[in-house]
Amino acid sequence: MKRTHLPLNGLRVLDAAARHLSFTRAADELAVTPAAVGQQIRALEDTLGVVLFRRTTRGLELTPEGEAGLEALRGGFLQFEEAVRAMQAGQTSKSLTIAAPRDLTEKWLMPRLAEIARGDGELRFSLISADEVVDFTEANLDLAIRWGDGPGEHEGEALESDGMVTIERPGGGADTRISWPGCLNDDAVSLVRVGDAGLAIDAAAEGLGRATVPELLASADIAAGRIVVVGDPKPFAKGYWLVAPLPQWRQKKVKALVEALTQ
Repeated sequence: MKRTHLPLNGLRVLDAAARHLSFTRAADELAVTPAAVGQQIRALEDTLGVVLFRRTTRGLELTPEGEAGLEALRGGFLQFEEAVRAMQAGQTSKSLTIAAPRDLTEKWLMPRLAEIARGDGELRFSLISADEVVDFTEANLDLAIRWGDGPGEHEGEALESDGMVTIERPGGGADTRISWPGCLNDDAVSLVRVGDAGLAIDAAAEGLGRATVPELLASADIAAGRIVVVGDPKPFAKGYWLVAPLPQWRQKKVKALVEALTQ
């Protein structure tokens, strides 16, 4: 019989019924009705072309044909259990691979991972710099952080923030607007241009001008007094999202990390 045609449900019922020699007790184990067990056994007998059980005055008995396959069947189920444990081993590991934009990793993510790791010395993180959409399969990722207006094709949760803030060095800096790819300063007359929002924060802190950046990125530097906010935060449609395909998103270790990062 081809592997794709194996009656796996029926074989599982056979194993339970053979151990208990009772359709009723097998049904209790499998959380089905005794009638459903009987139907599965009859269907399996029809598929295999053999009789597996006989009812006698002493109760239910296995036929020689039924007994002939039990040892190999139970060995096969043990192999299935080993295969499942091997596939689940990655879930229970303490190693996580995360992709995130470089500036977010430096300004926001690494301090939080350090704090999380202090609570669990077995955690190990592998960080990948990724400003664009990442391929979870090729990169073997557990989680990614992306800038956008939603999780896209994946599962996701937004990182809370106040939107965008305009910042400068305490006491004021140059009367210049600092721009970065995706910034809101397209109307500025004179620009200092840098590669990302993290560099824009550093440029503002050095007095090169004002920059409008995600509040999430600037929060640590604001709290440290390295930069100050000019005016009120500006709501913005885009933000940072924790994202992963559904299989990764369901993993316990990923769920725990998402919960820790969004607290």
